[in-house]
Amino acid sequence: MSTSDAVAAGDELVLTQRVSTSSFLGLSLRNGLLNLVTLTLYRFWGKTEVRRRLWRSVYLNGEPFEYTGRGVELFLGFLFALLVIVLPFLLIVFGAQLLGPAVAGLILLPFYIFLGFIAGYGRFTAFRYITSRSSWRGVRFQLKGSPAEYGGKWLGYSFLSGFTLGWFWPAAQRRLAAPLWDGLRFGDRRFRFDLERARRTPVYGAYALGWVGGVVAYLVFVALIVAVMVPTLRNAGSAPPQLSLLQICEFYVAGGLFALGYVVIFAPYHAAMLRSIVSGISFEGAAFELKLRWPDLAGMTLSNVALTTLSLGFLMPFAEARATRFIVQRIAIDGQVDLSAVRQASDAGPRTGEGLADAFGMSPI
Repeated sequence: MSTSDAVAAGDELVLTQRVSTSSFLGLSLRNGLLNLVTLTLYRFWGKTEVRRRLWRSVYLNGEPFEYTGRGVELFLGFLFALLVIVLPFLLIVFGAQLLGPAVAGLILLPFYIFLGFIAGYGRFTAFRYITSRSSWRGVRFQLKGSPAEYGGKWLGYSFLSGFTLGWFWPAAQRRLAAPLWDGLRFGDRRFRFDLERARRTPVYGAYALGWVGGVVAYLVFVALIVAVMVPTLRNAGSAPPQLSLLQICEFYVAGGLFALGYVVIFAPYHAAMLRSIVSGISFEGAAFELKLRWPDLAGMTLSNVALTTLSLGFLMPFAEARATRFIVQRIAIDGQVDLSAVRQASDAGPRTGEGLADAFGMSPI
């Protein structure tokens, strides 16, 4: 039986990854050099090429996905966000500083709150753009929903997380995942996100471990900084303290160790949250599952951080290929779907790219 016959009969869906991560080494070098020559302007086209290769490396029942986005769309979206949001905001910030601290605070506070709304708005529109440029067998994905509503939820949940010292954030993450996955469509068929099923995967135990461990790690980091600074402050007297090269290196080492420790401490929570969100996703009765252990996630994250840092960012595409293979290999789909019955949707998606997400450096992929 052919692959198409199997799918038409409603066979189970199988995701596979067919990529040689070493093939991304040359692409990483090319993108890095072109970004240097063009003062990072090439990144829009470089990101597009990386996505095209990654999409083509993921197969559903033996047939690859396709990414049809263009670099110029990302560039125009970035320019739009820069002119409409970023530059006016910077002008207001600099102008308010001329009016005195009290008046500046009253003027800037609403704009900083607005940034929280923009963060959610930008993430939604970025995800919407990526889905609209993704297809399988020529049938496009699309995302339904309101980016303004999502931005409002992101802002509200961020406030609640702040008031609870971060303890509401796990609940917020699952609630924020719901509009993205429940609004996702493949042609004229929709995905579903079951929040109750996602909640069956426990996350708060791992989060408590990360929260307490993060506080302890931060206190240790502060203690190390104080230990390094105290002798310098004593010897400086009334003069401004002068840090030696050794002390500066010690600061960077302490900061790097703190960041790496943070990755390991929160790895159990991040793995649990990923499993929780994926368990809530279904499509036409087929349920998704992510078989992910936290030591594997910690190892992948730490190695990718090391590769990206030591290469000064040049190996980012290579790291993305490794991460894609890592996740796809651990996704299982339980259930049968007749994909031959899916029809193309009429909505072609937005005309420009991620815009806000790229302008603020928060693109999801």
